[in-house]
Amino acid sequence: MRNLLLYLQYDGTYYHGWQIQPEDVTVQQTVEAAIFKIFKEEISVAGCSRTDAGVHAKKYALSFFTDCKIPADRVAVALNTALPCDIRALVCVEVCENFHARFDTVSKTYQYIINNGNFDVFMRNYCWSVKNKLDIQKMKDAAKFFIGKHDFKSFMTGDKDSTVRTVFLLDIVQNGDFINIFISADGFLYNMVRIITGTLKRVGEGKLDADKIPEIIKARDRRLAGETAPPQGLYLYDVKYENY
Repeated sequence: MRNLLLYLQYDGTYYHGWQIQPEDVTVQQTVEAAIFKIFKEEISVAGCSRTDAGVHAKKYALSFFTDCKIPADRVAVALNTALPCDIRALVCVEVCENFHARFDTVSKTYQYIINNGNFDVFMRNYCWSVKNKLDIQKMKDAAKFFIGKHDFKSFMTGDKDSTVRTVFLLDIVQNGDFINIFISADGFLYNMVRIITGTLKRVGEGKLDADKIPEIIKARDRRLAGETAPPQGLYLYDVKYENY
């Protein structure tokens, strides 16, 4: 039995997130149905992350075991014949038997897109339209405080035993009216990227001073951080493993 690592991308607009749910169409359910059609096996895949309804992925990783003899470099091509047009398999490689797409992750990178110009009807499902003019420099000044190892309890929804994460990069790039926020870390808490984005928005609007970020982090109080940015502007941008 082989263990395969598959990368794919998807438009999450019409899916209720990644993980299988009893009554809703999800990305995982759709991918497993395509695998069954091509491989003739009922396979449960292990995803690298759980993305919410409306969230997209430019590079999502999953792993699964199979007895199928299709060469790894042909798996993506085969699956794309059975996948809908809003999910595409990118590349597949064979990995060692103890590899797991979620537990072996070294880092993940998310991208968040803000439209700070006129409302764009064609981009409404792929960005957050913000009317108030944002000061990019103030947002960049605030971004530096998130980098490093911190307790990010102020920037999460729900409860978790361990809320310490290490952020390797938080970069803000403006391209015309669109503001791209890239954040890489060794792991993320639920809604962490969306709450950090909402907090950076407040800074950009002049409603929060950049130098208040360390206090918010230290307080471990969700009420002090910004709003949770909507899901449609969020993309899983990259997933890295040590050997793949």
